[in-house]
Amino acid sequence: MTNPHRKILVTSALPYANGPIHIGHLVEYIQTDIWARFQRMCGHCCYYVCADDAHGTPIMLRARQEGINPETLIERIGREHRADFAEFAIAFDNYHTTHSPENQWLANTIYAALRDNGHISRRTIRQAYDPVKEMFLPDRFIRGECPKCAAPDQYGDSCEQCGATYSPTDLKNPVSAISGATPVEKESEHYFFKLADFEPMLHAWTRAGHLQPEVTNKLDEWFRAGLQEWDISRDAPYFGFEIPDAPGKYFYVWLDAPMGYLASFKNLCDKTGMDFDAWCRPGSDAEMYHFIGKDIIYFHALFWPAELHGSGFRTPSAVFAHGFLTVNGQKMSKSRGTFITARTYLNHLNPEYLRYYFAAKLGAGVDDIDLNMDDFLLRVNSDLVGKVVNIASRCAGFIHKRFAGRLGSELHNPALWADFTEAGERIAAAYDAREYSRAMREIMTLADRANQYIDDKKPWLIAKQDGGDAKLQAICTMGLNCFRLLMIYLKPVLPVMAEKVETFLNIGPLQWEDRGSPLTGHIINPFTPLLTRVEQEHIEAMMEDSKEDLGSTAATVHTVTNAHLARDPIAGEISIEDFARVDLRVARIIKASHVDGADKLLQLTLDMGGETRNVFAGIKSAYPPEELEGKLTVMVANLAPRKMRFGTSEGMVLAAGPGGKELFILSPDAGAEPGMKVK
Repeated sequence: MTNPHRKILVTSALPYANGPIHIGHLVEYIQTDIWARFQRMCGHCCYYVCADDAHGTPIMLRARQEGINPETLIERIGREHRADFAEFAIAFDNYHTTHSPENQWLANTIYAALRDNGHISRRTIRQAYDPVKEMFLPDRFIRGECPKCAAPDQYGDSCEQCGATYSPTDLKNPVSAISGATPVEKESEHYFFKLADFEPMLHAWTRAGHLQPEVTNKLDEWFRAGLQEWDISRDAPYFGFEIPDAPGKYFYVWLDAPMGYLASFKNLCDKTGMDFDAWCRPGSDAEMYHFIGKDIIYFHALFWPAELHGSGFRTPSAVFAHGFLTVNGQKMSKSRGTFITARTYLNHLNPEYLRYYFAAKLGAGVDDIDLNMDDFLLRVNSDLVGKVVNIASRCAGFIHKRFAGRLGSELHNPALWADFTEAGERIAAAYDAREYSRAMREIMTLADRANQYIDDKKPWLIAKQDGGDAKLQAICTMGLNCFRLLMIYLKPVLPVMAEKVETFLNIGPLQWEDRGSPLTGHIINPFTPLLTRVEQEHIEAMMEDSKEDLGSTAATVHTVTNAHLARDPIAGEISIEDFARVDLRVARIIKASHVDGADKLLQLTLDMGGETRNVFAGIKSAYPPEELEGKLTVMVANLAPRKMRFGTSEGMVLAAGPGGKELFILSPDAGAEPGMKVK
């Protein structure tokens, strides 16, 4: 086992305070939480901190759309994030926000140190400007073709296809993601972090075991291309921290976002009296680990350690990257019902099902993992219900009926017990190395052996024999001790179920060191169901609910978020023949009403010139129902009807805009009549 006196600080990438948590994000938080829980079970001093990433133009624009200030928006989103994480048993020691005094202090302190040490430069640049919205455009609000690989619909700072980084002015055929206008160029003075100053240090750090091998290999490409200066400033209007010596200039959100890790920990230190510097300055005996997605490696493996090194803070012990989540073998899709928010999942399924399934899939590398719904159902039911819980349910009844809940005084099969305890070393090594799938395989192999032991001994037959009580008690005691060891090994993954087991077994919180001591001569509580089976109908209901906001409208321009959050890709190309099959018709809205139980939908009755259609449209944020009645609009008339939980939608009305209140249904010119074909 590892050093029993470790001091460990663990973080996950900060979720952006501009939308809900979805199951793709949960891969990372569950992965991190399992690791942190394991370390605590081993007796290490381990703190897990996180925060909402609360700055940037997207938040400013969304707050403006909703008619509220950004602080109100991020407070509301923060409450939603905390609630979702809590129900998935993500055990943060502190959850904070980047819009905090601690983070402003860190941003100012790190910036001042870099500036005073000569690592900040200033120069005038030509920058994309939206002539319609009259504002400079952040990199992620410009879309166009990658200048390196020509991939379409890429952001203005990096390409998701080839991984190249570049200036937004390098994009081909750029458009503003806010208004759709072609940006113009205007001059503005900006501040830059001179990353190349740290090239020798970064060469050494990235090759010193702080990164996964595949990440180090990826970074070699960027070293060969040369480390470029990083623009760390943004022009007003901007929601963030103003640069101390530069009125009207703000720190770029990606500068202060990673600082949010330390800011959250500083907030915890201030509340508990811990010494922040003892953990976060060079020479500290503490360890610091960041769990991130592979799409933000550049920021965490180059910019972040360079900033820390250049400003007098310690660098990370390691940065652990993971891959993306696919669902049923494909990218998450709203139309297929596989773009599933944390809240939608929680409305239908036990969160520990997902914790276990992700653990059974996750390794230490950066490969993508797939949530296959059929496999999900079978694996959870087979492994957790059919194997693990089954052991307890097969033995507990006999102990209560025949022995008043008292376990036997010794183990029936010491050799089997020894095998179970020795396996703990291999399982612990797998957890520590983030090889959770290997740990789950080991645990389920043990569960099979425990069930085979019970099958072989047949306690249900012994219970019918005269004079078989001692043997019956010994066999069931052995089975329940095997079960207890399995729950020790599964506790980092299934903490809620583990608490139920602790109550059932009438014991204190399970610790890793408990595996060496069997539970004998002890009175347990009556057995109650610990976990129910996954039902296909619940999965189907969850996926159907995930389709709700596809009722009949989709914005053509979406609010853009940081790379922390997964983004919807533009669909693949279609032919002109495919497009010609779309039958667009003028329709009059003769009735509009709210939909009970739906946050985004309105129910529309459309007159198509002698024929009426029922359509659910996701435009509630933009239109009160009474404003729509009598209006003409355009609908897709030959879309196949789709059954929703509110009824059947028989078409799709067309709308465009960035979302929220800025969403506009398409209206035909004067003179149009219901039923007319739109060409």
